[in-house]
Amino acid sequence: MCSGRLEGKVAFITGVAKPNSIGFATASVFGQEGAALAIADISDKTHDCAEALRGLGYEVSSHTADLTKSDQVRRVVAEALTHHGCVDVLVNNAGLAVAGPSRPPYRNLADMDVAKWDFGIAINLSSQFLVTRSIVGHMIERGYGRIVNVSSTTGPVLACRGQAEYCAAKAGVLGLTRGLALEVAGQGILVNAVAPGWVDTGGSSARGLAAGSATPLKRAAQPIEIARLIAFLASAENTYMTGQLIVIDGGNGIDEYHGPKELDR
Repeated sequence: MCSGRLEGKVAFITGVAKPNSIGFATASVFGQEGAALAIADISDKTHDCAEALRGLGYEVSSHTADLTKSDQVRRVVAEALTHHGCVDVLVNNAGLAVAGPSRPPYRNLADMDVAKWDFGIAINLSSQFLVTRSIVGHMIERGYGRIVNVSSTTGPVLACRGQAEYCAAKAGVLGLTRGLALEVAGQGILVNAVAPGWVDTGGSSARGLAAGSATPLKRAAQPIEIARLIAFLASAENTYMTGQLIVIDGGNGIDEYHGPKELDR
């Protein structure tokens, strides 16, 4: 395998359980760029993803845990460190935006119970805190690290009705990113967030695909397009960018006019 931007690095990537997903695409790009991979998810399907990645010639360990539970997070991070010896890059990709025909109904804030709120915050924000806390000390000791948190345009840039808990969590990811970036800026560690818009993951709803087709680029993103951005932020080529939110949404957030097209002249 030819040398890449992540040659000799070890990357810990969460949320890798489906082949057509941002997590799997990120692991694939990182493997192409020379990284050894530790992938983690709550689903046992992460082991199937690991086998697929090994079939492409990449070094991979796979780990299962509920990333909202601090003891399970500490366990899988310890497993990865034992297997690989270090972690140079962390990609906090795990999260949940429930979609598709099987999703529960959205709830306006006035009708939202505490359990739904707590779950949304835990899976989309607290999980990133717990994984980062377990790894960043190791990076500080080594004087090097790249952390990329997957946020969303939903929350820090835009919003969707009936998803206040998701909006709050994903906006919180940006706050977490910037707070940590300040803390570790002098220790060789850069921390950034990416904000995807509509992404076609194969299981996207008709609503999501329709929304993607309404962007200026007339389509939803492919997971590989998000993964390529993450790979740059995680590489040693990124030497001066930290604490930033990089929006990758096909221009969806810059179109101010949403009235009838025939009047858009």
